[in-house]
Amino acid sequence: MTGLPVPVRGVSARVVMQSGCGPFAYIVVDFEPPGPDGGSEFLHTVSDDRLPHEFLPAVWDGIREGLGGVAAVVLLTDGGFHEVDSRASGYRLAGRYAGLAALAAAGLGEPPEDRGRQIRVNWPGKPRPKPASGP
Repeated sequence: MTGLPVPVRGVSARVVMQSGCGPFAYIVVDFEPPGPDGGSEFLHTVSDDRLPHEFLPAVWDGIREGLGGVAAVVLLTDGGFHEVDSRASGYRLAGRYAGLAALAAAGLGEPPEDRGRQIRVNWPGKPRPKPASGP
C-alpha cells in the first residue's frame, strides 16, 4: 500500500444540495503520512455539537474511497451540520472529495472539480480559476 508522501493540512469540503431536501455536510481535515506500520488511521477533535458523531463512520468511509488505497493518518479538525438536511450520504461525499483533494495536493492525483454551489472543496495549493477575458 502506498502512503501519502507529504502532510496536507486544512482540506475542507462542503456539500450543499438542499434544493429539494438534499444533504448538507461540512468537514475540515488534515492528512499526514502514515506511521511506521504503514496503515491508515482516523482521528477527530470535533465535538458532537459541531458534528454529530453518528456521521463519523460516513466521513471515514468517504475519505478512504477518495484516497483510493493510499494510506494516511487523517485528523478531522472541524465540521458542521444542519439539523434537518445532514445525513450520512452527504458526509460520505464530502469525505470522498476531501480524500481526492489530499491526493491532488500531494501530487498523486487530479484535482477534484467543484460542482457549482453544490460541492465545494479547498486545499493548500488549489489552482485558482482563470479570470474571464474581456472583449
